Amino acid sequence: QVQLVESGGGLVQAGGSLRLTCAASGRTFSNYGLGWFRQAPGKEREFVARISIRADLTDYTGSVKGRFTISRDNAKNTVYLQMNSLKPEDTAVYYCAAAAGYNGLGNFDYWGQGTQVTVSS
Repeated sequence: QVQLVESGGGLVQAGGSLRLTCAASGRTFSNYGLGWFRQAPGKEREFVARISIRADLTDYTGSVKGRFTISRDNAKNTVYLQMNSLKPEDTAVYYCAAAAGYNGLGNFDYWGQGTQVTVSS
C-alpha cells in the first residue's frame, strides 16, 4: 500500500500560479510512477500529468502543456505539480496517484484524497 496526501491547493486569480505537493508513505516511493488527475464539478476525472520512476518520462494532457510541470523528489517521497498561467477552467479537485509496472508506467492503483484548486476570473 502507498498512502498519498495532497496539499497546496487554494484560490488564485487567473494568470497566477500554485504548486501542488503530494507526500507519499508506505511502500518504497521510488518503486512507483506518479501522476496528477483532476475532477471539475459535474465532469469526469481526467488525466493531467504523469512522471516515470526514473523521471526520464513525463506526459501531460494537451490543455496544460507548457503551463504545468510535474516533478518528483525521491529523497523526500514527494511529487509536485507546478501550475503556472492558471485559467478558470483549471478549477477542479486535483488528485495524486501512484502506478506500478515497468518504470512506473502501469495503471494507477493508489489515490490521494484530493486538494481543491479554484481559479477566479
